[in-house]
Amino acid sequence: MNAAHLHHVFHPDHADGYARLMHQGVDHLASQLRGRHRPATGLQPAEARARVEAIDLDEPLGDVDATLAELTGVYLDDAIWFHDPAYAAHLNCPVVMPALLAELFVSGVNSSLDTFDQSVGGTFIERRLVEWTARRLGLGATADGIFTSGGTQSNLQALLMARAQHTGVDTERLRILASADSHFSVIKAARLMGLSPHAVTAVPTDSEHRMDVAALATALADCAEAGDVVMAVVATAGTTDFGAIDPLRPIAGLARSYDAWVHVDAAYGGGLITSARHRPMLDGVELADSVTVDYHKTFFQPVSASAVIVRDAATMSAVTHHADYLNPRSAQQPNQVDKSIQTTRRFDALKLWITLRLMGADAIGSYLDTVIDLAATVGERLADDPEIELAARPALSTVVFRYRSATMSEEEADELNPLLRRELYASGAGMVAGTVVDGHAWLKLTLLNPMATERDILGLVERVRGIAHDLTTTALAEVG
Repeated sequence: MNAAHLHHVFHPDHADGYARLMHQGVDHLASQLRGRHRPATGLQPAEARARVEAIDLDEPLGDVDATLAELTGVYLDDAIWFHDPAYAAHLNCPVVMPALLAELFVSGVNSSLDTFDQSVGGTFIERRLVEWTARRLGLGATADGIFTSGGTQSNLQALLMARAQHTGVDTERLRILASADSHFSVIKAARLMGLSPHAVTAVPTDSEHRMDVAALATALADCAEAGDVVMAVVATAGTTDFGAIDPLRPIAGLARSYDAWVHVDAAYGGGLITSARHRPMLDGVELADSVTVDYHKTFFQPVSASAVIVRDAATMSAVTHHADYLNPRSAQQPNQVDKSIQTTRRFDALKLWITLRLMGADAIGSYLDTVIDLAATVGERLADDPEIELAARPALSTVVFRYRSATMSEEEADELNPLLRRELYASGAGMVAGTVVDGHAWLKLTLLNPMATERDILGLVERVRGIAHDLTTTALAEVG
């Protein structure tokens, strides 16, 4: 190998070069950040693809400035910027800077959290954070857990552990009960586990989009009568669309009476454990057998940072496998791979650690309180708007709404609102999400930016209204 190429390796001999390179990158990103005043440019897929495909990956540029300039053209110029107050689409948060500081060490040192001899202190930092999360959830002294790549993996592992409690049961008879508004990863997990295509039963929701406890009782009784075994009941603490938190305490009580595992998907609502004002919204979470928490949502951490937390550490053995070359049974050291679906695994826990040490949990909680309050205020304002319909009162930090004038039919509203979302994105002036409620098209404001104001969000709705007025005026003119 040409020794000149070795200067790219992260090594003590190259510390000065590393520092220069990182400063160039940080300076470039900061410059980009200063110049961003809208969440998107509206670039469409065909053009984005063409720009990337035009790059010859077999011809390196060899120059940092040229590489950063190229990166700007194929990515940064048209990236989606979650820090912008006009971004209110998906469950993406602006990230806190202490976590970005941690990313330097996560990527540079590049520890792998599968075994102690690849991470040392990292093993115990992750374990301490799991203990901290479990304590705030109220899961007790025997609790444990592991960091994962996201809520989908956390939910999968939780349901694998639930499946392990019913090893003697015919797979075709196993059932999972979850609300009709639960995350789609529950169905994916059932499919990955090889369960029946009908394994997941959608339990109806009440008028506030929470799991209907009476309907759950009926579903549990129906399964028992049919000879099916409910291996798990999945309650959601923060549904994707409505932010609804299922009645956790009565759900846990019913599930226990049928010997079913209780899993709480708190990927969205898990951040409530940091809120002094809103923590009671999670009442009953302490009764769960497992809980999913996404730190990259309501803890304002960069993707990815999630965890599955369990009441009984012994249940994590469902994913344990020993390999002589990695984590032999005779190992005298703690190996996190014994508790994880993954083997090689980033030290994502460090982001939360640095955040807690620099900011503290109370600051995180105050951010979440701010966006919850913002959603409530925006919901109140929109409720009085004659051209805006609300699908429900905001429960956490989402507002599901649609534009519908007094003369507009349901069918016309269904046709118009998805178009409003597309046109808003194409303008680059803002982003909202789209969803379907009871078969009809709605829009959604997902509010996770503690720097966004009532004026910002109502201004975003005004942009939606303006597009609606333009489109309907044009349509009438064409008819005329």
